[in-house]
Amino acid sequence: MRILFVEPPRETWFVMGEYLPPPLGILQLAAYLEAYMREAEIAVVDCQAEQLDWKGLEARIEAFRPDLVAPSCLSTCNVYTVLRTLELAKSVNPDILTVAGGQHFTALSHESLQAYPEIDVIVRGEGERTLLELARALDDRSSLAGIRGISFRHDGAIVHNPGRELIQDLDGLPLPGYHFVRDVVHKYHFRMMVGSGAGYALIEGSRGCLHRCTFCSQWRHWAGAHRAKSPKRIADEMEYCLNNFGTKFIWLVDDNFGLGERTRELCSEITRRGLSDEIMWFVQARADDVVRHHDLLPAMRRAGNMWVLAGLESGNPRTLESFGKGIRPDDGLKAMDLLKRSDIFAQATFIIGERKDTSQTISRLIGFVQDADPDLAIFMILTPFPGTQLYETAKRNGWIEEENWAKYDMVHAIMPTEALTRNEVQRELYDCYRSYYGSLPRRVKGLFSRNKIKRRTYRYLAGQGLLGELRSLFT
Repeated sequence: MRILFVEPPRETWFVMGEYLPPPLGILQLAAYLEAYMREAEIAVVDCQAEQLDWKGLEARIEAFRPDLVAPSCLSTCNVYTVLRTLELAKSVNPDILTVAGGQHFTALSHESLQAYPEIDVIVRGEGERTLLELARALDDRSSLAGIRGISFRHDGAIVHNPGRELIQDLDGLPLPGYHFVRDVVHKYHFRMMVGSGAGYALIEGSRGCLHRCTFCSQWRHWAGAHRAKSPKRIADEMEYCLNNFGTKFIWLVDDNFGLGERTRELCSEITRRGLSDEIMWFVQARADDVVRHHDLLPAMRRAGNMWVLAGLESGNPRTLESFGKGIRPDDGLKAMDLLKRSDIFAQATFIIGERKDTSQTISRLIGFVQDADPDLAIFMILTPFPGTQLYETAKRNGWIEEENWAKYDMVHAIMPTEALTRNEVQRELYDCYRSYYGSLPRRVKGLFSRNKIKRRTYRYLAGQGLLGELRSLFT
């Protein structure tokens, strides 16, 4: 039995600059199947790292002769690359079982099976155990009816089997399958932040989130639960990546790492192993958590945490309430200051395009960003991703004017506001970036900052055409 996981050819998100992350999702799935299906031959093709185009991918599928093909689908904007991969697999051999998964296809499982004949099965929600059972059923596809967590077609009808319970012990999962991409692992990089030569790995510290932001699909995808790996297990994965692949830059991909005692224990574990002198790591955290647990920041910095991203989103309390964020504007201001005082690179995200937004409210947001003064600001347009409360509200009220999934990338306007057309929202995004990155004092301050991550970032940005790319979206 041959199982092929694919990271399809796709365009990178230009806001991140030269950015090539490893396909963590399919590496985890490949490792799980390897651990429980010794008889299977498993391969991972990363078209990004291998610089394969669609012809090259077709040749790899033909050469490997898989029984099952499962592409990576990290986000809604990559849906069409998933579909093209599955269509390609079917053109090579119609008997290949084609499988889609991830948050988008989980949320729209019925609609996707209706619209896309190239999909045989959709794995809904958490994939490890479901995909294992599916792979074991390849020789008897009549047994699909007994596999929890899948949707598929049968006798012209779409069948949604009952959901599957979540894995409670994440420490029991195999280490992520970086060995499947050993030949290209040195190519993963994030030039803006760490330059070249440091390596780059993604590690999952937990799954799910207990918060209920209306624009986020994470909490629903993980059934409103939050499950965490132990500090020891996270440090094991860091050490594994460093010792086996020379990876010195680690991104903990949790949407909300959740600062607290577990973080303190992780810092102690990293320091005890001597990893703090070898690696640097990055987390995403809530602004109110940064404020509440600010006493942790010096220990995090000593343990190698040099970079934290916080979702400030807005300086308007009403907007934050509409997002369900559960934070106050003052939390964002304090969080940025506390991080910088601890010599931790402070990145923040901000969102425009909320239903009540006007040119005036967005102008006030720009003022809030100036007050917060993050080391790096990322502006995004409110996007109704399938699986979110926002999507359901927008769909019900007819706000969505763009159905092309490729544009669901947070830099294309999908909806107007009550006061602004989509094109006007698009222009406002450009103006936000121009106000921030076009500031000469900010650029000079960044270029000569005492924080080495900030110096490197601003020197990198000086040679990029970010504003030009954004301007092209509305001209």
